[in-house]
Amino acid sequence: MAFFRSVTALSRLRSRVGQQSNLSNSVRWLQMQSSADLDLHSQLKEMIPEQQERLKKVKSELGKAQLGNITVDMVIGGMRGMTGLLWETSLLDPDEGIRFRGLSIPECQKLLPAAKPDGEPLPEGLLWLLLTGKVGGGLRCDMISCTEQRAGRWLVQGIERSCHCPRPVPYIPLELHIICVVEYYVYKAIDALPVTAHPMTQFASGVMALQVQSEFQEAYEKGIHKSKYWEPTYEDSLNLIARVPVVAAYVYQRIYKDGKIIPKDDSLDYGGNFSHMLGFDDPKMLELMRLYVTIHSDHEGGNVSAHTGHLVASALSDPYLSFAAALNGLAGPLHGLANQEVLLWIKSVVDECGENVTTEQLKDYVWKTLNSGKVVPGFGHGVLRKTDPRYTCQREFALKHLPDDPLFQLVSKLFEVVPPILTKLGKVKNPWPNVDAHSGVLLNHFGLAEARYYTVLFGVSRSLGICSQLIWDRALGLPLERPKSFAASCYCKLDRPICGDWGLKMDTASICDARTSQFVIGTPYLKLVPRVSSLPSNFRFKSNSTVRLQARQRFSTVFASNSTPSGGDSLQEKLDTKASDASQGPPFLTILAGFVFFVLVCWIVGSIVMWLTGLIVQLLKS
Repeated sequence: MAFFRSVTALSRLRSRVGQQSNLSNSVRWLQMQSSADLDLHSQLKEMIPEQQERLKKVKSELGKAQLGNITVDMVIGGMRGMTGLLWETSLLDPDEGIRFRGLSIPECQKLLPAAKPDGEPLPEGLLWLLLTGKVGGGLRCDMISCTEQRAGRWLVQGIERSCHCPRPVPYIPLELHIICVVEYYVYKAIDALPVTAHPMTQFASGVMALQVQSEFQEAYEKGIHKSKYWEPTYEDSLNLIARVPVVAAYVYQRIYKDGKIIPKDDSLDYGGNFSHMLGFDDPKMLELMRLYVTIHSDHEGGNVSAHTGHLVASALSDPYLSFAAALNGLAGPLHGLANQEVLLWIKSVVDECGENVTTEQLKDYVWKTLNSGKVVPGFGHGVLRKTDPRYTCQREFALKHLPDDPLFQLVSKLFEVVPPILTKLGKVKNPWPNVDAHSGVLLNHFGLAEARYYTVLFGVSRSLGICSQLIWDRALGLPLERPKSFAASCYCKLDRPICGDWGLKMDTASICDARTSQFVIGTPYLKLVPRVSSLPSNFRFKSNSTVRLQARQRFSTVFASNSTPSGGDSLQEKLDTKASDASQGPPFLTILAGFVFFVLVCWIVGSIVMWLTGLIVQLLKS
């Protein structure tokens, strides 16, 4: 099956288009204005050196600049508020929400191409934006069909159709054309799982099976130069983006329908074809799927799925392995599974209170949920501090296409009821609805009511953002991600009584050496504070809590009593051995070395004193 792959400049395509007759079967193509008449691969190849130089300049000029202070609260609290990733494709603002290459969701809805007048943006347009950072002034879509030749060339046929553009200015078109052939063994890998397996389990297994065709893995095994890593990554990424809707649709048909594969429709775009392969051909559902894929595609790099994909890929795992790992993170209840939880919770409200629930009944049910130790799904966000713009655009879609839907009306009431209650609790930083609060209701309206499957839709969408950034990770040569961790057990309590008249005081946070399981504390340092009298600067003692301290003039070393270094006895046994050795006194060579050092110092000091004395005597005589 053929579907969206970027291979040639559409200038050549247009010459062919003029020679071809109308065809009944066709595929939608995206054409966008760019600085040169280049296909996507050539466009990236032209941009990469410039972006590499930009990154080098940023590193050389701002390499030592601080992006913020890291506190223990941040480390323990899931690294919230820490800036630690380079993510080019999108940025999440706490107040404005997500921006794709600087464009907000309303701006994308205005500027990106649509399948019909005032329609939702096409995912292909967003993919081009994420990869290149550019949006054409005049956008068009052509309807063409293609087949792959065994010789490796492409036969492109079709007729030119216009797409609705915001501004009719000159354009330089681009052909996007991806082969989405899913081999039989992918289906067999999925079929090996029980039908009762969660849809995300089957989906991730299918993506892993696709990895057999990884061009990056093959190129790496042949010894490709690291400066060329991005090229097979590009091929894998676009192939993956094209194939995941086919795999996802098969999972849906296998679990909820008769298991038959619905062939793609060559007249449809990416989002529309995905809806068609799922079995939904309502034009409004096609529009919803275009909107859904677009707004769920990327959400900067710190969320679980995006960060997981970036982390795994930093080890030079190919896009298939990286995206499969990202899907496993997405399947968690605190991430992508939340949209499933929202619809189930809303249906539980209807089951208990009925569809015509009053505001007071809704308040009581919300309090009932909170008092039971649960959260109200679909509200709050780790970064956002206002209503999620992705929620807003879905609400506008609902007002336009399904204003009388009972569940939509319930969601509207929740928007009025829940935030004040969460604000009253005082524990929630963001009481406003997020993207998950609305998507399930829209899908349910058009017949996609299987809530367990919703995360798979999220996963298909997220392939655009993760794979786009992965291409740039390889193009920019980003290194292996390896942050430092710390062990809370290595930290001592403040002002803790240690022994007798001495206490332990933490001046600043100290770092635990993972290799030796010790604190090596210099400046800032962990110091012993005398309570009554002072002790010599060189001493040893034991505490009742198995903490050993050895303090010297400039530094102290605190051993973690519960650490066991690899390759031998436990730390406790080693400390006991050291304590036993210390009780026998210092070795003879240590005493001799100290004596020699003392004599040497005295000789140097004496020589200096004698020289100064002689110099003074000479001056007095003269």
